Amino acid sequence: MPIKLPSDLPAFDVLVREGVMVMSEDVAARQDIRPLKIALLNLMPKKIQTETQFSRLIGATPLQIELTLIRMSEHQTKNTAAEHMESFYQPFEEVEASGQKFDGLIITGAPVEHLDFDKVTYWEELRRIFDWTQTHVHSTMAVCWGGMAMINYFHGVPKHLLEAKAFGCFPHTNLDPTSPYLRGFSDFCVVPVSRWTEIRQSDILANPDLRTLLGSDQTGPCLVDDPAHRALYCFNHFEYDSDTLKQEYDRDVAAGTEINVPMNYYPDDDPSRLPLNRWRSHAHLLYGNWINELYQSTPYRLEDIGT
Repeated sequence: MPIKLPSDLPAFDVLVREGVMVMSEDVAARQDIRPLKIALLNLMPKKIQTETQFSRLIGATPLQIELTLIRMSEHQTKNTAAEHMESFYQPFEEVEASGQKFDGLIITGAPVEHLDFDKVTYWEELRRIFDWTQTHVHSTMAVCWGGMAMINYFHGVPKHLLEAKAFGCFPHTNLDPTSPYLRGFSDFCVVPVSRWTEIRQSDILANPDLRTLLGSDQTGPCLVDDPAHRALYCFNHFEYDSDTLKQEYDRDVAAGTEINVPMNYYPDDDPSRLPLNRWRSHAHLLYGNWINELYQSTPYRLEDIGT
């Protein structure tokens, strides 16, 4: 089954061209099944790019997915047209007031790593969202800064500034092959990393409620399971397109920002050559496994989520 998207959402045409199964709302309404309701809280500046990346992954399973796009209530983006935001996004305060419940929620990263959590302008609302997930969301996948913020809120795990940006494609070890989220994973996989902060494995080990599923000797924990809060924290970027790191590198070079060539990304570390995607299959596995766990464990009646 495909992912259900508005036919005028830019991701719709992109994914159709790629061969991803998508379905308009009119067609979905004629199917007598309950789709999984998944929300995307999009904190990234380039909203359309991020929508497409996550839609591609959650739209690749045999299940019908109904995607809801959520934004922070007061925070305004400068990188996406106001018409797009008005047409496709619901502010969180409206979602909260409506009492909607979701089988899954994805919280993206955000370019605010250099700030202390309580200095982020929307921190108080984000704290409300974290609490809201415990009563209105069956399972949450929090990515990069979003994962760091959520694990800090629920467990006090700190983020640490790095001396140099962790930037490139790094090998990660499968630390828990029995986890349902890693079903089909190799012993090692490559994951894109792009961040100025880190979560340390020693802080994870100090908390018996947390378990690291994927980790790297170079960049630390990548995927952490938090069963008590029905959450996965993914500090790296399985969702990235083949050229996302290239776009970030080219942007910084053009701006004169000091930046290293992303490691293990270009053939022979040569930026003039086309980068290779070595994480796509594991990205689909991870999100497919997460959605399978949602399907297997979520209540049939949405109103029973969180009760």
